[in-house]
Amino acid sequence: MFIHIADLKDHVGKSVSIRGWVYRRRSSKNIVFIVLRDVSGIAQCTFPAASEYFSIADSMLVESSCAIKGKVKKDERAPGGYEIEAEKLEVYQKADIFPVQEDQSVEFLLDNRHLWLRSQQQNTILKIKSVALSAAREWFSKNKFFEVTPPIITTNACEGGSTLFSFKYFDQVAYLSQSAQMYLEAMCFNLERVYSITPSFRAEKSRTLRHLAEYWHIEGEQAWMSHEENMKVQEELVEHMCHAVAKMEELKLLGRDPKDLLHVKAPFKKMDYSEAIEILQGKGSKVKWGDDLGTEDERLLTENEKAPIFVEKYPKHVKAFYMRENPDDPRTVLCADLLAPEGYGEMIGGSEREIDHDKLVARLKEEKIPLKPYQWYLDLRKYGSVQHSGFGLGTERFIRWACKLEHIRDAIPFPRVMNRAYP
Repeated sequence: MFIHIADLKDHVGKSVSIRGWVYRRRSSKNIVFIVLRDVSGIAQCTFPAASEYFSIADSMLVESSCAIKGKVKKDERAPGGYEIEAEKLEVYQKADIFPVQEDQSVEFLLDNRHLWLRSQQQNTILKIKSVALSAAREWFSKNKFFEVTPPIITTNACEGGSTLFSFKYFDQVAYLSQSAQMYLEAMCFNLERVYSITPSFRAEKSRTLRHLAEYWHIEGEQAWMSHEENMKVQEELVEHMCHAVAKMEELKLLGRDPKDLLHVKAPFKKMDYSEAIEILQGKGSKVKWGDDLGTEDERLLTENEKAPIFVEKYPKHVKAFYMRENPDDPRTVLCADLLAPEGYGEMIGGSEREIDHDKLVARLKEEKIPLKPYQWYLDLRKYGSVQHSGFGLGTERFIRWACKLEHIRDAIPFPRVMNRAYP
């Protein structure tokens, strides 16, 4: 029976069997040290010259797969704090010379992403992302949201035609979905509270630290929900995800103190767009009222914050046609972007939706968007439309902030960016 390396602490003085892949190997004429890795951690295994497995162990290259049986002893000098005095070695497959070495270029590591995924950094990020997604589902379920499965293939744009990936769909043109939002709106008039976790696609020609062409979107939509209630849902969801991830000591390997995420508690600070413009101008930004906020603007607003902040009620012309006009200021809409602290930028966009059929048609015409692809969406405003709101959280943007990653490409196993679709 095999145990995980993380459980060696419970078997000191006993003989155990572990299995995994060679993480490191070093040797002398008297002893071979194999550092083995599995999903839970790494452990050093020793093969003295007198061992019948000495020469086999000495021939093992990095990423060879094997099983090792031996006695566990505590040793603070050893990786992980425990060592196995090997008694038996079973080789599953001897690896070729592993191409991924230290100090290699970013492009090389991206070309070999299928192998770089085995690194400790990626092991940690993948685990944290799994916990974050599970926490999101847990929060939605606890709050009586239904998980639904919207389509990825669509004939309409949610965020704008210039950032759509189009393709031939039998005898017509179709697109990869930018957001599940419109389909969630259709379903919230039946199930009232719905959410989905799906891939979204943006054909943005952006070379930034926070843009992906394909990413995972956590989206929610709720009937009978106002703009203010929508922000409350978002902050409670993010708090829950942060506190779940904060339980993971692995965060420290990435330079993130788990206490940082425990300090994230709702309610979050809120400022309207006009206030944000004044703050930015006071910090030397040349942004003016009516401009959308850029990456540098979001950094200036959040660089000294410890928790996310909302910026709400943006100008109508910089936001999507489906956002409800602000009754207190028709120049703006009832929307909010949730900005991650420490300068990491937007991670959620949300709004109350326009429920008036004629206003939606007018906005579409104003933006010169063809009505035909949206006929089904406009129908939703003809048959019992009610106040409703929703949002979309970019999973990788959350992970980038939570894990203190420099680039968003490390928040997803196989990043798709402007110049890369391989491997």
